[in-house]
Amino acid sequence: MKTSRSLTALVTVIALIVLPALAAAQEPVRDFTQLNTRLRPGDTVWITDAQGREVKGTIFSLGPEALTLEGGGARTFGARDVSAIQVRRADSLRNGALIGMAAGGGLTLGFCLADVEGPEQGWCVGAAALYAGIGAGIGVGIDALIPGKKILAYRATGPGGSSHARLSFVPVITPRARGVAVLFSF
Repeated sequence: MKTSRSLTALVTVIALIVLPALAAAQEPVRDFTQLNTRLRPGDTVWITDAQGREVKGTIFSLGPEALTLEGGGARTFGARDVSAIQVRRADSLRNGALIGMAAGGGLTLGFCLADVEGPEQGWCVGAAALYAGIGAGIGVGIDALIPGKKILAYRATGPGGSSHARLSFVPVITPRARGVAVLFSF
C-alpha cells in the first residue's frame, strides 16, 4: 500500500514537471504596413537590409512606409530597403516560477507523503509550501537570466508573393587579413 501510493505520487509529480507547455508560433508579416501588429516604438530589433547587412537598434518611429531607429545616427529604413526584421521577446517569468514551485514543493510533498504516515503527515504540507516558495524563487532567478528568443516579425516577399533568395559578396579587408564574405539569404 505504501509503495503503491509513493509510486503514484512520484509519477504524478514527474508528469507535471516534464509535460511541455503548448506554444503557438506566429508567422512573420509580409507587408510593411502590418508591422504595427508585431512591433512598437521602443522595441529592440535586428534589421536585415536588402544587401544582407544586419543592423541592431531601437525603434523610434514606425509607419506604413518606413521604420526609424533611434540613437546618435538615427537611420530610416523604407519598405524596399528591408529584407527581414527580428525582435527579441522576453520570456515570462511565470513559467520559471511554476516549474520551480512544482519541483520544490511537488517533490517535497511527494517524497514526504510516501515516507510518513498517520498524524505526522501534517508537517509535510508546511515543508512542501516552504520548498515550493524557495523553488519558485530559484525558478524566477534562472528564468530572468535567460534572454528571450529572437523571432522573425517581418520577411519581405519578392514579385508574385514568393520569398527571394540573395547571394552577396562583401570584401573584407583588415590589417591582418583580406578576403571575401559570401552571404546567402532566403
